[in-house]
Amino acid sequence: MNAELIKEQFPILHQEINGHPLVYLDSAASSQKPKVVLDALKHYYEWDNANVHRGVHTLGSRATDDYEGAREKVARFIGASHTEEIIFTRGTTTALNIVASSYGPAVLQEGDEIVITQMEHHSNLIPWQQLALRTKAVLKYIPLQSDGNVAPEDVEKTITSRTKIVAIAYVSNVLGVVNPVKQIAEIAHRHGAVIVVDGAQSTPHMKVNMQDLDCDFYTFSGHKMCAPTGIGVLYGKKHLLESMEPVEFGGEMINDVGLYESTWKELPYKFEGGTPIIAGAVGLGAAIDFLEAIGMDEIHRHETKLAMYAMDRLSEIEGITLYGPRDREVGLITFNLMDVHPHDVATVLDASGIAVRAGHHCCQPLMRWLQVNSTVRASLYLYNTEQDIDALAKALIQTKEYFG
Repeated sequence: MNAELIKEQFPILHQEINGHPLVYLDSAASSQKPKVVLDALKHYYEWDNANVHRGVHTLGSRATDDYEGAREKVARFIGASHTEEIIFTRGTTTALNIVASSYGPAVLQEGDEIVITQMEHHSNLIPWQQLALRTKAVLKYIPLQSDGNVAPEDVEKTITSRTKIVAIAYVSNVLGVVNPVKQIAEIAHRHGAVIVVDGAQSTPHMKVNMQDLDCDFYTFSGHKMCAPTGIGVLYGKKHLLESMEPVEFGGEMINDVGLYESTWKELPYKFEGGTPIIAGAVGLGAAIDFLEAIGMDEIHRHETKLAMYAMDRLSEIEGITLYGPRDREVGLITFNLMDVHPHDVATVLDASGIAVRAGHHCCQPLMRWLQVNSTVRASLYLYNTEQDIDALAKALIQTKEYFG
């Protein structure tokens, strides 16, 4: 793949920030959108905009076809067995909360265990904290290795016959660790537990297949993979979703409504109450077409190569501390520069047109494990190049000189 040619398809990247060409290194927070996705959104609103499912007029039929067509694309993209296993949500956070709010209380009793890690994004930590408090379950943490990796032997020691739910990120949004989800799923299933996978940082960057991973629930957000904000996906094995109660009630998700009780529609609609995120789904479908045309394996190879180049370049800078394992499979580099506050580093980099993220990255327990308050994160995607890394390294050296 040619990252320079791909970059040409992203209008926002062709601008100057503070007199410098924009170098966008914050795709882990939110990726940029290619013109084909912007065009798909524009076409939908100009030609097909209508509510879905209930209307019999032409616009309603076209909107329904677009919306359900996007669901079929998602199912194929992640290797789901059934299209109805795809629930459209507002994003990863909403999807994880649906599982914690609906599936969790139905299976947990006092003393049962929920197993997670300290590297989890708050979206995959707080729902389980709250669930444990409500059900008097025990929240347990798989210990991390010194470089942040999760060792299968530690998973074996942590999961027991009392474990009912294992929740883990496929890829850490701070450390760049790729967790052995397939092995963890096998261990969880052997003990009768289900596994919930936060795929927010994996789905945009590598090929995923639900049949291969054998996870029970899998979640991700569109805005991190070239799609619009406000659209995400909850995948769940069909028999599990069928056993769950909806968590939002209203129009669209009902089968029959009486004065004192109601019944719900079949999957996936019982989890999609109200007017769904139609334009977002259309944009997600267009983004999937875009990514598949390039090839997820090609994207992964490009980012892995770029990440290793970044690790080499940044490790040459005296006074920099890099976090996470040395070898990288995803384009995510987290660091601190001397004793300069990460927000100051990010501010100085922005003066050179370089956009990075600074803070605790919604991972405060992990920050404490790293013994820092916050870090700087540079995250890469298919439109980044070695020249972007060179610009970052040069600006970091200037930042170091500036703070002396």
